[in-house]
Amino acid sequence: MSRVAFHTLGCKVNSYETEAMWQLFQQAGYQKVDFEQEADVYLINTCTVTNTGDKKSRQMIRRAVRQNPDAVIAVTGCYAQTSSAEVAAIPGVDIVVGTQGRDQLVGYVDQFRQERLPINAVGNIMKQREYEELEVPTFSERTRASLKIQEGCNNFCTFCIIPWAKGLSRSRKPENVLVQAQQLVEAGYKEIVLTGIHTGGYGDDFEDYKLADLLWDLDRIEGLKRIRISSIEASQVNERVIEVLNASEKMCRHLHIPLQAGDNEVLKRMRRKYTVEEYRETIRRLHKAMPNLAITTDVIVGFPGETDEQFENGLRFVEELGMYQLHVFPYSKRTGTPAARMTDQVPENVKNERVRQFIELSKRLQLQYAKQFVGDVLEVIPERPYKEDPTGGLYMGYADNYLQVAFPATEEMVGKVCKVKIDRAESDYVFGSFVRIIDEVPRPAVLSN
Repeated sequence: MSRVAFHTLGCKVNSYETEAMWQLFQQAGYQKVDFEQEADVYLINTCTVTNTGDKKSRQMIRRAVRQNPDAVIAVTGCYAQTSSAEVAAIPGVDIVVGTQGRDQLVGYVDQFRQERLPINAVGNIMKQREYEELEVPTFSERTRASLKIQEGCNNFCTFCIIPWAKGLSRSRKPENVLVQAQQLVEAGYKEIVLTGIHTGGYGDDFEDYKLADLLWDLDRIEGLKRIRISSIEASQVNERVIEVLNASEKMCRHLHIPLQAGDNEVLKRMRRKYTVEEYRETIRRLHKAMPNLAITTDVIVGFPGETDEQFENGLRFVEELGMYQLHVFPYSKRTGTPAARMTDQVPENVKNERVRQFIELSKRLQLQYAKQFVGDVLEVIPERPYKEDPTGGLYMGYADNYLQVAFPATEEMVGKVCKVKIDRAESDYVFGSFVRIIDEVPRPAVLSN
């Protein structure tokens, strides 16, 4: 039996796609081994979002070549897409596939084994108009399943290479999304996380079927307890989306809405499609529709030309909005993007200090949000032992509002919906007491003769 090993760099979408590629190899009779072990095929799913992503991708390719010089080395993903000739030139690389045509990978491996000629199957991603179907009927994660619904991005922000790596926005056919959602529920998953490169743009390429329509159709799936949107742009939170969030029992009280900068001048230079005022209004409307909604966001600090005053504006703005959690990134030059050519780059030490201040704010906001729930009973799906004390009898899981909850549980309870009373809050975790497991299906009454 041939052995295959995978290594994934970059985002959650890449992790999803690696899982899909593993399904293809599994169906072809392959056995999966750890990347550090000797395999017959090594598949590296690369990232190119930063220059460091490229560098790490090259390191992993070389490591695979060293591990077994006789193995077939296949490279896919974003770095392979944007720099296919550079990847193909790395000694030992046999197959290069970009961010399209990955369903052909097993065939390419067979072809290479027969012909022993290198294969570069990278095409022009900008011409791609169809969503590439990659099935993932099950995950190693036992409680939450990712469901990819969209690919590509039309935004062309000045700091980002992604449209050149993933192509323009393409949505997955609704019937295929719903069939896979049904499969995931049948496989025992209670929560589905809708993912994509620009998830909120789902349906932009369809005539009359948008994200809100998909959410309503998912809401009708029996046995599905939670629907979570991995990320949505402020400009895509329209009245119809708000209506679903408000009316559906299954929509999680958590949204990730990237901000990137809390100052209009910086947003303009980033080529983001909203102003601070529009973003604020979106958050206000959401809180009105869903009280206690947890909003997480991304912030880039030290974007070229960002002054101290603009940075302070951003800090104040985020604090005013009462976000739940921030993902903070120092601006990193990405070769090939307009921002990398801007002349007023911010010094590293200034960027680091700005990151520090935002992380401090994030911790304060997290605690502030979590404290509201002390004394409440939340529904939590335990995932794994609490990592700070794996043998202490506590398990960790997420409430629908994305609070990480640690409470006394057992291995048998993993993946089941539990009622948990919140006792105390810390900035990373809240701690609670187990109340009861919610029976998914009420047992039928036994009729006596």
